[in-house]
Amino acid sequence: MLRPLLFAAASALVLGACASAPDTATTTTDPSETAVPSEYKLAHDTAAELVAAGNTPTAIQRLMQLVGDASLTPDERAETLYKLGQLSGSPTGYNAEGAVEYFYEVLADYASTPAAPKAAAALPGAEAAVADYVAIVDSVDATRTEQFQALMNLGRHQAAIDLMVANDILPGNEDLLAMYQIGYLCDDSNLTGRAYSVTDRDGTVRNLRFCDFGK
Repeated sequence: MLRPLLFAAASALVLGACASAPDTATTTTDPSETAVPSEYKLAHDTAAELVAAGNTPTAIQRLMQLVGDASLTPDERAETLYKLGQLSGSPTGYNAEGAVEYFYEVLADYASTPAAPKAAAALPGAEAAVADYVAIVDSVDATRTEQFQALMNLGRHQAAIDLMVANDILPGNEDLLAMYQIGYLCDDSNLTGRAYSVTDRDGTVRNLRFCDFGK
């Protein structure tokens, strides 16, 4: 605010001093501090947080959404596919066959990207895991529970659920929680049928039933 005219001379002196002094009222903001994170970084950061919280299937779904983003560079899409392969083939990813497919896609379509050597290194282990699970599914000596687990780990979720229902298998909490995160079990009191008690990551106990996909 300007001072009254009676103090114009003094004001001029003050203004002159201010002009020669550093401007402390206006600061230059580092663009990196205000830049909005890219969708790529946001999705990968969110996926990492979900995995750390024990929600790997949800993290996989988040990255699957990202893959469809047309703005991704080839390097970004390849890295996302590789990460999807990593997560899908992990013990909490429940999609070993999907992991193999993701690694193959990187090698087939993005061979010149930095993700390709990593996919090539991960592929043999992923294929071996699939072979082990398939052997359990096909084994006449395996129990129905073992076959259910192998089908879940392969990513053949509907086949696993069909086997589970037909043989009245009660999966462990981790498998039930994964079925909830993937979307087969729902927390809806209006649903009918058998309820499965599941303890969520935050300690919440949920009574889940198979979702009604006909709604």
